[in-house]
Amino acid sequence: MKLRTRTPTTITSSSSTNLSHPILHALESCDAASPHFDQIHAQLTLSGLLHHPFFAGRAIKKLCSSPLLVNRAVSVFARLDSPDAFICNTIIRTLIRSKDPRKALDFYNHQMLPRSIPPNHFTHPLLSKACADLRLVADGEKSHAVALKSGLASDLFVFNSLIHMYSSFGRVDSARRVFCANHEAADVVTWNSMIDAYAKNGMVSEARKAFDGMPRRDRVSWNSMIAAYAAVGDVEAAMALFTRMPERDAVSWNSVIDVHARAGEVAKARELFDRMPRRSAVSYNVVLALYVRVRDYRACLGLFEEMLNEAEPNEATLVSVLTACANSGSLERGRWVHSYIRGEEDRIRPDVLLSTTLLTMYAKCGDMGSAREVFDRMADKSVVSWNSMIMGYGVHGEGERAVEVFLEMEREGPRPNGATFVCVLCACAHAGLVVEGWWCFDRMVRVYGIEPGVDHYGCMVDLLGRAGLVEDSKALVGVMSVRPGKAFWSALVSACGEHGNCKLGERVCRRLMEVDPDDICPYVLLSNMYAAVGRWEDVEKVREMVREKGMQKNVGVSRVDLGGFGWELSLEGCEMSMPKKRIVESMFRDVETQRKVSCLQK
Repeated sequence: MKLRTRTPTTITSSSSTNLSHPILHALESCDAASPHFDQIHAQLTLSGLLHHPFFAGRAIKKLCSSPLLVNRAVSVFARLDSPDAFICNTIIRTLIRSKDPRKALDFYNHQMLPRSIPPNHFTHPLLSKACADLRLVADGEKSHAVALKSGLASDLFVFNSLIHMYSSFGRVDSARRVFCANHEAADVVTWNSMIDAYAKNGMVSEARKAFDGMPRRDRVSWNSMIAAYAAVGDVEAAMALFTRMPERDAVSWNSVIDVHARAGEVAKARELFDRMPRRSAVSYNVVLALYVRVRDYRACLGLFEEMLNEAEPNEATLVSVLTACANSGSLERGRWVHSYIRGEEDRIRPDVLLSTTLLTMYAKCGDMGSAREVFDRMADKSVVSWNSMIMGYGVHGEGERAVEVFLEMEREGPRPNGATFVCVLCACAHAGLVVEGWWCFDRMVRVYGIEPGVDHYGCMVDLLGRAGLVEDSKALVGVMSVRPGKAFWSALVSACGEHGNCKLGERVCRRLMEVDPDDICPYVLLSNMYAAVGRWEDVEKVREMVREKGMQKNVGVSRVDLGGFGWELSLEGCEMSMPKKRIVESMFRDVETQRKVSCLQK
């Protein structure tokens, strides 16, 4: 049965009459995703009210309240007799907020312009934002040309959006031309946009000239200039501005903390952080990331505990904390963070970065079962996620499982990159999988066209050396397309020591000593090789050479997890011939150490 459309109801031009219409009241009070809205939509269609721009605009606005219904809004738009720019702007704004702002430009080019609907001063800022987000320079210039032709380019909102758009393109000259053409009408937002344009493109002196020339400044002006100095690491200039600020907010404090963090000034950054009148999650994140960068993992975890009493952690927070857990061996603390993420009804929905960091933490702490569980639950897996899983299995000697994950990646995941093959070759080396290692190396070159680098050759030398194929390892030098690095020679010398080929190992170490006489690494390699074959007199000779040259080897450190605390144990002064496991066990049998652990757990 075919539905018959009624004769369109006569609508008066009075807005008060339209606002009191019963259908409009029902439309405004219902949810666009509910079945009740479908009934109202049908009434609007049958009564002909949907052809009226006022009612059509309200219906489209209701549909655009949810990005999931924007396609339905576009279909309603397509049936309108005379839509206006307001309706188009509503749809364009919703499409920009969606995951694919390209659809907003497609709607403008294929729906709005063909129907001769002229863009207004609200349309052009939306188009500029879409072009900026997508880095579409040509489309942005076309939109600018249309604005010039229609006389809208001198509108305050339009030229502010154009300055921001050209800034995102790195086209500072174009942004400056727009600014100069509308200098008289510029407001504080215009000046701030120009400062931001200079700052983003490394033109700090130009940004400072604009800042000094502003007729009026607000907090955004001061914060933008401080951020510009932070980006280039000018600590003194940033602090000078911060001191002069008439009124500071959280952004101001975060900016100066960030500039000290970028400069590696941990104490000063922490001092400013402690002086803040109120700290946000961003403030904590800056300092947490700084502690991770300088490898002070205990301070990072301690600050995180303080944060829980003042601010709500977010994804960036937990990435820093999990990284600290991974590098300090704090498995129990990492498990607590994982439980915090899940919380009640998934307190935080992990993105790819957070999920990858979580599985890396489990892998580094040796809990491969939990790492695999996190990996399998990830909806979207990046190349880094797959690489972390492969490396996790490889480090723990499960080479066959690492190769299985690699094969699974080829079937279901993204295209492997050079780092992927470093991970899988390293896994094969640790597990002694010579055949599989050669197969992966050949596949990397022949199938994926990846040129082997120093790390790939280093893994192959390690693989062949562990299997006793020292001469084959040496032969790789003749076919390498890159200059061998320390990792390559270290692997070769270790293989020589393990399989008693000291002549080749000595030649390699002597060569490394000639290249860099101040590097202690060749001496350590030579000493370890002699120790591996029991030549203790030669070991003592090498150590004497090191002492004469005034060199010093970094003290060995082991990290263990006790009760959720990551402990660093220095091996200085211990017998180097004693297995590391026995050293650690003997240190924790010490009564004083046990007492300290007990106090911390309390």
